[in-house]
Amino acid sequence: MVGDKAKTKRPLAAKIEEVFGLDLRSLAVFRIGLALMVIWDLIIRVKGLNAHYTDYGILPRSALIDEFLNSWYFSIHLISGQPFVQGLLFLLAFFIALAMLVGYRTRLATIATWALVISLQNRNPALIFAADDVLRAILFWAMFLPLGACYSVDSALNTSTKPLPKQVVSGATFALMVQLCFIYMWSAAYKTQSEIWWPQGDAVYYSLSFDQYVSGFGLFLLSFPPLLLKAITFSALWFEWMGPLMIFIPFRNSFFRCVAIVSFILLHVGFELSFELGVLSFLSMATWLALLPSPVWDGLAKRLNTDKRRGLRIYYDADCGFCKKVVHLIRTFLILPRTPLLMAQDDASICADMEAQNSWVVVDWQDNRHFKFEAIAYVVSLSPLFGFLARVLRWRPVMAAGTRFYETIATNRRTAGMLTKPLKFRPIEVRPSRLLNAIALFLLMFTFIWNLRSFAAQTFTRRPIEKDDWISATHKFLNRRTFQRIDPVSRLTRLDQSWSIFAPSPPLDDGWHVIEGKLKNGSEIDVLLGGDSVNWEKPTPKQLKAMYGNQQWRVYFINLNRAIGKKLYPYYGQYLCRTWNATNEGGKELESFEMYFMDERTVPPGEPQDVEKIKRFEQSCSD
Repeated sequence: MVGDKAKTKRPLAAKIEEVFGLDLRSLAVFRIGLALMVIWDLIIRVKGLNAHYTDYGILPRSALIDEFLNSWYFSIHLISGQPFVQGLLFLLAFFIALAMLVGYRTRLATIATWALVISLQNRNPALIFAADDVLRAILFWAMFLPLGACYSVDSALNTSTKPLPKQVVSGATFALMVQLCFIYMWSAAYKTQSEIWWPQGDAVYYSLSFDQYVSGFGLFLLSFPPLLLKAITFSALWFEWMGPLMIFIPFRNSFFRCVAIVSFILLHVGFELSFELGVLSFLSMATWLALLPSPVWDGLAKRLNTDKRRGLRIYYDADCGFCKKVVHLIRTFLILPRTPLLMAQDDASICADMEAQNSWVVVDWQDNRHFKFEAIAYVVSLSPLFGFLARVLRWRPVMAAGTRFYETIATNRRTAGMLTKPLKFRPIEVRPSRLLNAIALFLLMFTFIWNLRSFAAQTFTRRPIEKDDWISATHKFLNRRTFQRIDPVSRLTRLDQSWSIFAPSPPLDDGWHVIEGKLKNGSEIDVLLGGDSVNWEKPTPKQLKAMYGNQQWRVYFINLNRAIGKKLYPYYGQYLCRTWNATNEGGKELESFEMYFMDERTVPPGEPQDVEKIKRFEQSCSD
């Protein structure tokens, strides 16, 4: 009986692993993509370091703490308002993200990256956009996953003799998959609150009409027939509802996962072409790659297992710790996992060549021996990913310089060893922890409750009259003190999610800002565009992109036109006076300015559109 039960459990366990498991190779690609998005985001944000994250910018720390920051939000960036300190924090975040990228102390690097990303986002909430919400949510679940078990420094220096599993199934893998579904399905749920999405079907028209986000290609799509735009609206809405569920189909799961991955990547390619969304589209694509099924990798590995790669052998000096680490790293990052790494001293002929050449020895599939930098070029030529670089490495000037560099390293191994000293050989185990599984599943349930609570609250407040239904009951139940007392958990972890981009309806309050400034010499200028005369004409998408500079400024100016803008305007005014007058003199100092919003509210298709000039704020720079 016990044996029969075990047999009946095996197919079920295999099916659970197939549906809810993630391949370690997919997690490695996911880790690399996620780290690159963090690095890219940091590079974009550092351009606005002074303006956005110091006391000399648009939101000093005192104003943030007094008026904007939730008491449970934390930010390491509040330790100082000086540009130098903020620069150091950016540099720290960059190097930690770089460690995550190469997979060095991967879990620790992922946790630190998550903490610093939240810290940076909390430092200026006026810059928060959908991409920031996705980034911190995905990074949170990434902390629980074995991201460094494959294609990483950690895996290269793995000393465990126990082979790693091909894929892992845990509370964290399930949580990441469900979180991915939440992003789309809750967004679809919010959209059903608006008639613009359903049943009117005009949401794509209104989205493409929002000049703050739309690209030139998006404007081209806007010229499509209204019926086609309606069809795209309905298709997008139903795809967000049903598309994510394909990853949980229990039969032919690999096939349906691949369909889902390709479909959502194409969806985000469309978003990227149509809108200015910062890192959002690429971040979403990288997250979907975590779900690539094992058969995809197995098929690729089979095709790459050529005679040349099977016949490769690498010999290193057993007395050189630096050499041992380097060959392990080369094998891992050139994606040659089956290549034997052998001690030269175990083969008399190889050892003699190693000593004579003062070099490692690379033996190819025809038993030819390669040495020094030429051996590096040969090994690179076999890499599935970096093989194209072999021609560059074999170019005579590069080969000559590379050989000199190799010989310098070979004769200074002790000094070179200092570079790899922090890299330690350690065992890696991929074994789901019951405690971590329990924590991940509990927090996933907590995330679901928060999403449900946000959805019920927004739906309840949008109703003209109160109804006695499940929305009202849920809203009342989830606002009890019991749930309010656990709010700090969501605030500290930033699992306080609300997936409402272009939901419940696309923004209708379109327009652009114009800042009319008066200089001390009496002349009037366009402060925002830096022109000699004020330009009231509607800017093109290209001009808007140049005016904003990056996604953070774009989001900030959108928020100036929201309810939060009343609090933001005074600090922006002080910042504008300060920065302009710091770089201008001789009567060109800014004496005062008036800030207008050219309100171009989006109207239904075919109706004439008017522009209303609204004065939002004025500032004297002599105060």
